[in-house]
Order: sequence, then structure tokens, then C-alpha cells
Amino acid sequence: MAEIIRMPRMSDTMEEGNLVGWLKKEGETVEAGETLAEVETDKATMELDSYFDGVLLHIAIKEGTVPINGIIAVIGEKGEDWKAALAAADDATPPAAAPEPAKTEAPTPSTPAPVPAKAAPTHSAPAPVASLDTRVKASPLAKSMAKEKGIDLAAVNGSGENGRVIKRDIENYQAAPAASPASAPASEPAAPSVMPFTMNGTGDNFEDVGVSQMRKVIARRLGESKFGAPHFYLTVEINMGKAVKTRAKLNEISPVKLSYNDLVVKAAAVSLRQHPAINSSWMGDKIRINKNINIGVAVAVEDGLLVPVINHADMKSLSQINVEVKELAGKAKVKKLQPDEMSGNTFTISNLGMFGIEEFTAIINPPDACILAVGGINDKPIVKNGKVVAGKIMKVTLSCDHRVVDGASGAKFLNTFKQILEDPIGMLV
Repeated sequence: MAEIIRMPRMSDTMEEGNLVGWLKKEGETVEAGETLAEVETDKATMELDSYFDGVLLHIAIKEGTVPINGIIAVIGEKGEDWKAALAAADDATPPAAAPEPAKTEAPTPSTPAPVPAKAAPTHSAPAPVASLDTRVKASPLAKSMAKEKGIDLAAVNGSGENGRVIKRDIENYQAAPAASPASAPASEPAAPSVMPFTMNGTGDNFEDVGVSQMRKVIARRLGESKFGAPHFYLTVEINMGKAVKTRAKLNEISPVKLSYNDLVVKAAAVSLRQHPAINSSWMGDKIRINKNINIGVAVAVEDGLLVPVINHADMKSLSQINVEVKELAGKAKVKKLQPDEMSGNTFTISNLGMFGIEEFTAIINPPDACILAVGGINDKPIVKNGKVVAGKIMKVTLSCDHRVVDGASGAKFLNTFKQILEDPIGMLV
């Protein structure tokens, strides 16, 4: 029996996957556990493995974006009728629950107002869709049938889930008679006179760039965090003079070259052990105080930001932290991080000091209650023993979720963090 291969959920925040390429071709034999294709999720490029033995009978989507559970291929016995399997999968798709006219209602202020190409026409003659997104949701079999019959999918009412065009919609489709030129509104302007840009998103003064899966999730999750969690910010200046000297001495004996970020991660982990309220999460009807200290370290990548996690950071040495951060950051830059390497964080650090940034605020990374924004180390005059001397100052800002953390709790944590970095011997014992 032919097996339908659907887009799996490969991370907890994934809503759709981008098929980058197939490693198997139609007609090739496939064994369970073999890799079929590479899929770009919101966090990484991952391998899609087969759960079945057989022959890759049909590839429904060669490349591009596919929603969760969308059909991407069929595996079965050689010569088996894969079209029948697709038809059965189409017929099993439940019809849309909401009546089509509801789609034409004006959106509320809290709902975006896109005009997707899949929106159902409300009159007999299908009108052109004025949208830059020309994709139509349709099953692979429906696309094939529409192509054979010369039917424009944009003109078909989809009765499948979320307006998806399926087999029965193509079978029941009747083309409406073409409207005569006289029926068009006399005042309708010619397209070139009102379109200062082309429909592919490129014009003389701008270029539209597609949104990657990662950027979509960054926009959604950080938007929810910023506008859902009441942020407040606490900033302190830290004299890094002793930390600079300690790092230099440690690097004389360390098997790896330690960075200032390693000191920051370790100091944060030790401080969190003393202030468990900062190592907490808002769970809606309760506050979870995490017993493990798992620090997420923000890493900039080409498409956005990834946050690999250093588990049990308080129990690890500076050299262990250094090796783990480098390894995970390297994986992040080539999108090879696994889901378990990006989950379980209880606190996050974002360091922009290497880019010359002196001070900034960061948006909390859910489910954490706090995130620490770390600036660069700068030479500044300071007062020491009544005299003005040269100092090495680093500014850090703690963003706090006020539902979990109060100002006094955040301030106590920062004071401990400051004391440790100003006398780093405390983190080594």
C-alpha cells in the first residue's frame, strides 16, 4: 500500500518547512531511516528521513514552502498507482469549517489584512487578485488535474481545509463566461499607470526580499514577548580591570583561549544559583523556578538569530564553556543545530560588545524571565581611592519580565554579577 509522506513538525515552533532539495529521485528504492530530503525549518536545515521501505513513486513538491502535514511525496511498491493514494488523501481532507463569505469581511484592527490568492471569489466571474503573493493552496493531485485541463487554480473555490483546492473542486469546476470589455468599469486605470513597481517585488527605488522561515518565527515570537510580557530594564557599569588580568593569567595555562564572553556566562551562572527568582519562567497560571541553570547564548547567523543552550552552566569550567559555545556557534552558522541544542534555556545572554556596541536592551527570549544584554569593554576614567584613574568599563542591561521579577530582585542579581566580575576569583571556587 502506498504511503503518503507529509511535512513533519521538526521543532516546537515550526509551522511550515522549506524543502531545500531532494536526496532521492523518483523511481529510486528507499529504506526506512534513509534521508529523503533536506528541510529548512525556522531554526536549522534538517534531514527528513523515511519511515517506510519501498520506491519513491512521486515527489509532490520539488522545492519551496510546505505547511505542517502538507503532502510532499508518495512511497510504495514499484508500479503502484500513486495517484489513487493522493486522491484518497484528498478525499479525507475535511471541508473548511467557516463559510466562505466570512473571508471577505473587513479585518479587525488586531488582525492583519493580507489578500491571499486563495481567497474565494464572491461572484460568478473570478476577479484578478491584487496581491504580491500568487501562491494558491492546492493538493498535488489537484494541481496535476488543473494543469491537464488548463484550469487556473486561482479561479477555483477550495473546499479543503483553509480553502485548499482538492480533487473534487477541479472535477466540479465550471469556467464562468469571460466578461466583455464593456462590462469593465470605465474608470479602471491601466495597470502600468498605477503600478510604479513590478509584481515580483522589484522596482526602481526598492527591492522586496522574501521572509525566511527563521525570520518569520523571530518576528512572531519576539513580537509576542515584547508586547505580551511587561519589560523593564536595569543597567549597571562593571569595572573589568581585574577580569582582564585574570583572563590573561588563565590563558597562560588554559588548554583553550578563553574569551570575555566565557567569563560573562560563568559569572551569570554563578549569580543565578544565588538568585533563583531570575532563573524562572512565566507559565500563565504559575511561575516556574528552574532548578537547572541552562544559559542560552545568542548567535547571529545570516538569516537572523539562533540561541544554542549551555546546559548546567554553573557546573562547568571556563574551558568547558568555551569549547561548548564555539562548537554550538559553529553549528548555528551552518544551520546544523539540533532541536535539543536550542531548547531548555532558563536564562539568555546577548553580547554585542565585539561589534563595538557600548550599551543596548534586548527582548526577553521566551520562556525565560530575563535576558542580559552585554556591551563592549571601553577605557574610561574612574575614581579609585579618591583619584581619577584609567578603568575598563563594561555596561550590561538586564531585561526583566515584571510578571515574574521585581526591580529589587533584578537589582540584587546584577549586584552579585557585578561583584563576581570585579573580583573573578569568586567564580573559580
